[in-house]
Amino acid sequence: MCDECEDHHPDHSLAAPNRRKVLLAGASLVAAPLLAGAATGAQAEQAQSSVGNGPFPARAYSAASATSPLVPMQIERRAIGPNDVFLDVLYCGICHSDIHHVRSDWGPDRYPCVPGHEIIGRVQAVGSAVTKFKVGDIGGVGCMVDSCRTCENCLADREQNCLMGATLTYNSPDPISGGHTFGGYSDKIVVPEHFVIRIPPGADLAATAPLLCAGITTFSPMQHWKLAGGQRVGVVGLGGLGHMAVKLAVARKADVTVFTTSPGKIADARRLGAREAVLWSDTEAMKRLANRFDLVIATVPRAFPMQQFVDVLKLDATLVNLGALEDLQSVSGRSLVFGRKSVAGSVIGGIAETQEVIDYCAARNIKADIELIQPEEINRAYDRVVNKDVRYRFVIDMASMKPVAGSRG
Repeated sequence: MCDECEDHHPDHSLAAPNRRKVLLAGASLVAAPLLAGAATGAQAEQAQSSVGNGPFPARAYSAASATSPLVPMQIERRAIGPNDVFLDVLYCGICHSDIHHVRSDWGPDRYPCVPGHEIIGRVQAVGSAVTKFKVGDIGGVGCMVDSCRTCENCLADREQNCLMGATLTYNSPDPISGGHTFGGYSDKIVVPEHFVIRIPPGADLAATAPLLCAGITTFSPMQHWKLAGGQRVGVVGLGGLGHMAVKLAVARKADVTVFTTSPGKIADARRLGAREAVLWSDTEAMKRLANRFDLVIATVPRAFPMQQFVDVLKLDATLVNLGALEDLQSVSGRSLVFGRKSVAGSVIGGIAETQEVIDYCAARNIKADIELIQPEEINRAYDRVVNKDVRYRFVIDMASMKPVAGSRG
């Protein structure tokens, strides 16, 4: 794993992506598929007919309730529409939000719950109108599988902020099939072409899967707040998101400090490229770092006392909360007012920006540190994530899934 590879792309202050830029680039979304011989017309129909029109039985791991383990079950994937891509799922990352949903940590959830939104798969068939993919290509699916695509936010490449509500990859009302969506802990998935990300040739597929959530979630605020070389950035929490934040910030030549509660992660932070790593409990270090940071990115998945991290912000700087969806804790209005400091939030990114981070990482050999597991190890992996016992993302080898007992699929 290359944590600090030589960078031949010196411009790290990438402009925010927009639909016009991406489409006019040609090679990104139009020319490349054509040069690669993307399946269209009769080719697409032939590819679709080779697997049938569907719907398709699929093997999955699901939870029946907030207190149930994940177990094998058979689900159904919808028939392939003209604009759909049918993927055989190869790998799926385990995000902490998967655990929150399965265990109803954020309120009552939908069951059966089939989690998973860091999906890498091989294209098995495409609809007749698909132009971006052909059979055999590798595609990725992140946290969304649909949106209205007509509101002002969608037209600005902010599908995650769709005014009608984006359709999430799992546990979201399914406007096409009814019921709710099932995610990537399964061996097949059908997704509109617009929401499938092109995975560059030669990518480490298992280690690329987490970029579809952890990667874009940490990349997007760096883009929005224009993190540049030489600036100081703090990363609060060194887990699945945090370790990607460190790698991406280091790639931009920023000066990175990690704030962690785990003494055992101090050395890891430095290995990943951080200049310094500090324990939250080190009051002297926190005082020394007061008023020093241009940006602080908080990746902790639950609410925590934030004031000590507001204190390390410089004048006019921002603390961005990525992980805690509960009410924020102990932020002094006085410190915000007199330092003109900000506490903000951010969540994933649009499809164009997700494609951008995948391409950015591929060009620089940036990938997640992963532990590859078998599907039957999911429940144990959940417990290990909660206990902070993973370095730094579990990825499930979905291609190794066994048939569901009593099924033909």
